[in-house]
Amino acid sequence: QVQLVESGGGLVQAGGSLRLSCASSGLIFSSAHASWYRQAPGKQREFVASITPSGTTNSIDSVKGRFTISRDNAKSTVYLQMNSLKPEDTAVYYCAILDSWGQGTQVTVSS
Repeated sequence: QVQLVESGGGLVQAGGSLRLSCASSGLIFSSAHASWYRQAPGKQREFVASITPSGTTNSIDSVKGRFTISRDNAKSTVYLQMNSLKPEDTAVYYCAILDSWGQGTQVTVSS
């Protein structure tokens, strides 16, 4: 079965950077569309960014210019590079591939 394991979250000051990773297994990663979502306390889970098998990316306006999604097909891993972090980026971040979700990784940005 598909397994997704996120890592890279943590506590960072505003303006700092983090790189999230999502390692996958049990699927043909190179053929899969991959996405990152996040859920802040008391809010619904929201889409953050996605990447197609060919590398075309999409993201929400609030992270454009700050977050970059990428993939390494040789490692079956999708990444989310987050720069210029803001307190409003605080959330649990999840990767999603096919119909599977990771367990989430906490990102906390202090002001």
